[in-house]
Amino acid sequence: MRLSRYFLPILRETPKEAEIVSHRLMLRAGMMRQEAAGIYAFLPLGFRVLQKICRIVREEQDRSGALELLMPTIQSAELWRESGRYEAYGKEMLRISDRHEREMLYGPTNEEMITEIFRAYVRSYKDLPLNLYHIQWKFRDEVRPRFGLMRGREFLMKDAYSFDVDQAGARNSYNKMFVAYLRTFARLGLKSIPMRAESGPIGGDMSHEFIILASTGESEVYCHKDYLDFAVPSADIDFDDPALLQATVDKWTSLYAATSEKHDPASFAKLPPDKQVSARGIEVGHIFYFGTKYSEPMKALVATGDGKEVPVHMGSYGIGPSRLVAAIIEASHDDAGIVWPEAVAPFKVALLNLKQGDAATDGACEQLYRDLTKKGVEVLYNDLDERPGAKFAAADLIGVPYQVLIGPRGLAEGKVEVKRRADGSREMMSPVAASDLLAR
Repeated sequence: MRLSRYFLPILRETPKEAEIVSHRLMLRAGMMRQEAAGIYAFLPLGFRVLQKICRIVREEQDRSGALELLMPTIQSAELWRESGRYEAYGKEMLRISDRHEREMLYGPTNEEMITEIFRAYVRSYKDLPLNLYHIQWKFRDEVRPRFGLMRGREFLMKDAYSFDVDQAGARNSYNKMFVAYLRTFARLGLKSIPMRAESGPIGGDMSHEFIILASTGESEVYCHKDYLDFAVPSADIDFDDPALLQATVDKWTSLYAATSEKHDPASFAKLPPDKQVSARGIEVGHIFYFGTKYSEPMKALVATGDGKEVPVHMGSYGIGPSRLVAAIIEASHDDAGIVWPEAVAPFKVALLNLKQGDAATDGACEQLYRDLTKKGVEVLYNDLDERPGAKFAAADLIGVPYQVLIGPRGLAEGKVEVKRRADGSREMMSPVAASDLLAR
């Protein structure tokens, strides 16, 4: 993509309303624009990142055996009355009426709708287990939206819902999502730590928040240092092996890990001092077993082998892709701007022409741009007539993993300069060598 043909409205000044790093950098880097309180438009650069996050989330859900569908954003109030949540949910729910005065709502979550879909088609235990997910926009009317995408009113959510005939089956479905989440966050360039979360009146141990450590995190978290070195399950893990999944979950829940709400200072103090990690954290995912909370009042029943009908056991599993855009920035930035993990970077390479209009630099840039594009490398070619300093600053701000600097001095020696954004390292090499390196 040539920058001269791209829409990238970079801001020189930090907007006054931006209180945290991700909010500041996303606005400055031209990734999004606020349209109302807590509601943002994703501009082309930000949308590319969001799409890459969704692709990884989707691939890991599919790998685990979950099936994708798409539910509407507008839901009937009657469904929520069946579950008993319509009046109880509170002012965060945006309630509306259509032209026929039917009560509707803009969905903040989808437990009721997925339960209604399930009960319409599934009758037998032979059709279980089942896990259905979608990636859809949600709306929660926060009383005080702030921090950009970290606490907005409209947000993109991947929510999955599992259905099993009993609690034992539900635990295996839960374990599948647990492992899928570990893999998802690792592929996004994040080190996530599962921490036990509130399980409500159901109790038990099947409720976990996945937390990433970041100096600008929302709250204090505590964990055993060894979690930072745990190996994430590989892509070929067998999701049809319940014992293997349980062993993986057991390993990842064997050490101390707690948010401030669940923190037990006495237990934490028993850890060796060199194993105690106290840091700021950001929640990036939540998985939760809620049994028959929805299936019972909504009569989502299945026939068992002995002919009885029982309410199915359900779980829900959430990841916020739009929130993840901000969370990744919070965990990966420096004073100059964003430092994207390669898997979610909007482009892999920023190609900087340091003397626009010079025949040699123009020719070298065009040749390398064509070569990389032909090899499938995503390149943002800064072909604007700007000073080199402005191009350097823009490339650092948007955080593309590699920068290729092409100027008259280097070309005189047949070389271009390749800079790694993550560590600032630089290397002079031939254009052919640069093309080969960046195409790996």
